[in-house]
Amino acid sequence: MDILKYILIFLHILGAAAIVGGWFATFKKPTVLPVQLYGAIAQVVTGLALVGIAGAAHDPLNYYKIGVKLLIAIVVLVPAVIGYRKAASGADVSTGLAHAVGGMALINIAVATLWN
Repeated sequence: MDILKYILIFLHILGAAAIVGGWFATFKKPTVLPVQLYGAIAQVVTGLALVGIAGAAHDPLNYYKIGVKLLIAIVVLVPAVIGYRKAASGADVSTGLAHAVGGMALINIAVATLWN
């Protein structure tokens, strides 16, 4: 079970890197890249899987932190989907929408690392 947990943690971190890395790469001309959408999906799926594994193992969980992180992850996923669809159709992605994806992902990373 530990190897599955570590693979999920790896994929979770990789998803965060994809979102923030894509945001930094397009900072001057904001848009939402496909890699950011895939990273947002990976963050939600692997995060829920990690919570499920921890709950099944009866590990102590901070449900307030999990709730806040899930809420922020959804706030990242929704604009990522909207922005990706706009970019794929050739429409301009608003600056606020593109920065919401990267900025909120950065806030989610801060919550994960700074909240004890």
